[in-house]
Amino acid sequence: MSPASRYTYLGPEGTFTEAALRGLPEAATRELLPMVSVPAALDAVRAGEAAAALVPIENSVEGGVTATLDELASGEPLMIYREVLLPIAFALLVRPGTTLDSVKTVTGHPVAQPQVRGWLRNHLPEAHWESAASNADGARLVQEGRYDAAFAGEFAAGRYGLEPLVTDIHDAQNATTRFVLVGRPARPAARTGADKTSVVMWLREDHPGALLELLHEFASRGVNMMRIESRPTGEGIGQYCFSVDCEGHVTDRRVGDVLMGLKRACQKVRFLGSYPRADEVRPIPRVGTTDEEFVAASDWLTRCLDGRG
Repeated sequence: MSPASRYTYLGPEGTFTEAALRGLPEAATRELLPMVSVPAALDAVRAGEAAAALVPIENSVEGGVTATLDELASGEPLMIYREVLLPIAFALLVRPGTTLDSVKTVTGHPVAQPQVRGWLRNHLPEAHWESAASNADGARLVQEGRYDAAFAGEFAAGRYGLEPLVTDIHDAQNATTRFVLVGRPARPAARTGADKTSVVMWLREDHPGALLELLHEFASRGVNMMRIESRPTGEGIGQYCFSVDCEGHVTDRRVGDVLMGLKRACQKVRFLGSYPRADEVRPIPRVGTTDEEFVAASDWLTRCLDGRG
């Protein structure tokens, strides 16, 4: 297939990312190519070797996936076109014949560890944890004999000749990971009425209340922030950018007005896209923040300038 028909994802085969990607209807007609890391998956898109990449961005237990947040904030710009929510439960995968009391070393993706920490403490308190590039890569390392067990999706067991020794492992009920489908910048996905907009913003200067001023851009227009995380820019101690998700679409007047306000106030703003919310929740705009009220206010100002206010 051509690059236009290829999607990359955090591999190898058997990751939760692959499971999330295969849940998209268009995945059935795409070549799905596993990559060794989030940066590799996104760089393939930047290089034109793939049309899009599916990567994890947020977990309900651990928070943001820093590799994805940092990649989207730096390098050649990319854009989010949709999101996928996947409930997460782990299985402890082992080579056939392995018993629980013989497990001395375990592995998995770093984001997995906080989701199974309590289970490990209660059932394998002496086991030594080492992180793997992905949960499926951990399963591969167990297959090779480098570790006794891996936390991964139960569906990965057959791919690596392993057995699920324990299933349905999770410290937090309803644990969920959010994935985003990322492509090269183009026209944002069409407005659905249940949308999300993502940006990265850099402070112009550090001073008391600087972040509060940026938050006011959202609050004064009735735009709900769904997530905000600070990430170091790499330019020195205390230098941070802020990754933000908010309700609404860039074509909503209140959201577009927020972005213009941020552009005036910030050193830099990177627009990461407006796209449909996976939960399909439609926000209810506060009084004074609907598109109709923005238009009415603009018309009133025009009349004032014409002496008809």
